Amino acid sequence: MKETWRWYGPIDKITLQEIKQTGAQGIVSALHEIPYGEIWERGAISERRSIIRASGFHWDVVESLPIHEDIKRGTGNLDLLFANYRQSLSNLAAEGIQTICYNFMPLLDWTRTDLKSPVATGGSCLRFSAKRMAAFEIFMVGRKAAEEDYSDEVIQEARTWYEKSSELDQKDLLNSIMSGMPGAFDRYDIKGLRCELETYHGVKKENLRMNYERFLNEVMPTAEELGLRMCVHPDDPPRNLLGLPRIVSTGDDIDWVMKTYNRYANGLTLCSGSLGANSRNEVVEIARNNAGRIHFAHLRNVRTELDGSFEEAAHLEGDTDMRALCQVLLEEEKVRQINGQSDWQIPFRPDHGHELLSDSERKTFPGYPLIGRLRGLAEIRGVIYGLRS
Repeated sequence: MKETWRWYGPIDKITLQEIKQTGAQGIVSALHEIPYGEIWERGAISERRSIIRASGFHWDVVESLPIHEDIKRGTGNLDLLFANYRQSLSNLAAEGIQTICYNFMPLLDWTRTDLKSPVATGGSCLRFSAKRMAAFEIFMVGRKAAEEDYSDEVIQEARTWYEKSSELDQKDLLNSIMSGMPGAFDRYDIKGLRCELETYHGVKKENLRMNYERFLNEVMPTAEELGLRMCVHPDDPPRNLLGLPRIVSTGDDIDWVMKTYNRYANGLTLCSGSLGANSRNEVVEIARNNAGRIHFAHLRNVRTELDGSFEEAAHLEGDTDMRALCQVLLEEEKVRQINGQSDWQIPFRPDHGHELLSDSERKTFPGYPLIGRLRGLAEIRGVIYGLRS
């Protein structure tokens, strides 16, 4: 397993020299400044790659090469968007970057309602509160039929929170929900969000799957020809949000993705935290069932609650057995070595982390502190060393 670290590029508050001190061996990055749907030109890729190489790293994984919303909706000039995506893949391959993470979440990326939820031992973590999400959907956005997605108890708690909330509380909630989209990604106010939601009117699970299937058929042959490893990231959280369907949330969903384009180029980003946010998901079993198609791993942990809420736990302390999960990945690496695969090593990164000590002073991207992730990396490194001994 190869230790990597997510770096947002020159806009990141954490420098490559600091990352080098963590012991990480590779970098996960993306050209966040390029709007969705536009081509990642080879010159821009080469420039970022050169910066990374000058610090002694290899750019191991692109996270992410975003998919334009029109592709997910099945609207607009799709031929142009698919052509642009394929050209971006070609340019990445020409620069020697072979692992591409992406997701198919409609409109919102990863979603949390609290960016600095207090941790009992000190510091703070990311949290998803069913109560606050319900308050946002039902009372702030005013989405029709939103109450159907929540229990009576959660709705009542949401109503109480909303009635007591200040304008600043509601602004903070909106900011938290929008904060999963750094860089050039769109952010919306309430009015703008309502307008964007309307563009998905009538898009059900079967429609989104059909549009995803077209994406796979349009893009994966090119990826395969170029020797690239595409790896879809599961939905985060793995549940419908704002009335929008999510279709990479369970083991069955992942089975569908893998079988729909059943080739090695079509793989999985195993995100233990995203999958683990659904208490019905057996994360270790999902990893075992898809081990041969795991091209990248996000190792983090969450602690779930009965109402659907969850919070980011310390990497070894949540609901997922991180030792058992690492064992699955190490066993898969052995299989790949025996089979003579050049890409036998699975890159992983310590995903998210608690804000600890001086982390809060740095104002890094939510979920991506230095010390909190360093702690997670050290813990996971210890697990891996122990399993190998």
